[in-house]
Amino acid sequence: MSTPPVVAAVDGSDDSLRALDWAYDAALRRHAPLRVVHVRQYAAWIQPEVLVAAPPEADDEVLAQARAHLAGRAGRTDGPGGGVDVEYHGLVGLPSALLSELGAEAQLLVLGSRGRGGFASLLLGSNGLAAARDAECPVVVVPRPGREVHDPAPAGPGPRVVTGLNVDSPDEATLAFAFGEAARRGARIEAVVAYPWPARTWVTPGEFTPPVADQQEVESETRTLAEGFLAPHRARHPEVRAEARVLPGDAAGRLVAASPGAELVVVGRHRRRLLAPARMMGSVTQAVLLHAASPIAVVPPSPPSPEE
Repeated sequence: MSTPPVVAAVDGSDDSLRALDWAYDAALRRHAPLRVVHVRQYAAWIQPEVLVAAPPEADDEVLAQARAHLAGRAGRTDGPGGGVDVEYHGLVGLPSALLSELGAEAQLLVLGSRGRGGFASLLLGSNGLAAARDAECPVVVVPRPGREVHDPAPAGPGPRVVTGLNVDSPDEATLAFAFGEAARRGARIEAVVAYPWPARTWVTPGEFTPPVADQQEVESETRTLAEGFLAPHRARHPEVRAEARVLPGDAAGRLVAASPGAELVVVGRHRRRLLAPARMMGSVTQAVLLHAASPIAVVPPSPPSPEE
């Protein structure tokens, strides 16, 4: 069975070339081929059901730019496990739909934070949001350098992979992906575990009772749960040092604060629910995509068990 590729979406923008560099490195680490894809959006007046033939790839200037950008790297043997086989594909259609479909046969889909045609005020383009929400494989969004994070959290020396852990509904796929990436990069895991504090109990409109629980007890119980969820992943990756950072407050804010200097921030995507069958990303994941200073991986949820 062939190894699924790492797919990099390019559109000629500087953002997509940064994503291409990241994807090449990821393919090298995963011993996987790299598939470079350019989706040309058809004219607005063409109906979606009309089949449009892709132009010859030799005439695709964006793919030619990508080839030149990777010149001298494809086939090199100085990385772990040897070089990378690179292939180039030109497609025509709706980028948001086609990029998501590419995830069905990829192990990783990598995009820039914003490509050509995006509004300057947007930190993440609509295609990136759609792919992160809909693709069947993990999606990595590479932000522009220089994203400012207010009040960044202190970080120790050495490479690290930051991941969010919700002890109320942990997702094994997110933790497994984070530990796998940390192992490939010789990095440690920084698991951010946020708990709401101060806790408030609603009584009547405009009235709250003071917290009954003690903060130290809440933090201790949250840490115990987090350590239990991390334990099987530590056992599978004994070479990866993992630390649970149990902190009060907003999960999105804590993850963004931890992002500067990280190799990767790993977050999960909501599982489909009975009353909300459409794919959802969740407010924490979307906030991290919009504001984190490092590349962000959005991981699809684990398949539901037969009992669910």
